[in-house]
Amino acid sequence: MLRYLPFLLVLALWIYAFIDCLNTPEEEVRGLPKVVWVLIILLFGEVLVGPVAWLVAGKVRGAPGGGAVAGSGKWVAPDDNPEFLKSLKDEKARNDEQLLKDWEDDLRRREEELKRRESGEDPKDA
Repeated sequence: MLRYLPFLLVLALWIYAFIDCLNTPEEEVRGLPKVVWVLIILLFGEVLVGPVAWLVAGKVRGAPGGGAVAGSGKWVAPDDNPEFLKSLKDEKARNDEQLLKDWEDDLRRREEELKRRESGEDPKDA
C-alpha cells in the first residue's frame, strides 16, 4: 500500500489544481490566460510542475479564513469587524430590554397581588 502513496499524492494534487483552476474566475488568474493554465496543469501534471506552478503563481490568493470583509477590503476576523461587533451589541441590548420589561411586568403583578392580599381581597377573585 505504501508504494502507491506517492502516486496517489501526485494524483490528488493534480486533481485539486485542475479543479481549482477551472473554478477560479478569470479575473483572479495571474500571468497567463486560464485556458493556458489548464493546459499546463494537464500536460505537466505527472511531474508536478503544472499543479505546483498553478498553486504558486497562477491564482491571486487571499488571506486564509472565513472572516468578514471590513470597510478597507481586507479580510478580518469577526471579532475585529466593527460592524459585526455592533450587531452583537444591538442584539444584546434588545434582549436586555425585553428581559427588563418582563421583570418589571412580573414585579407589578406581584405588587398588585400583595396589595390585594393585604387589603383582604382574594387574589383569585380579581
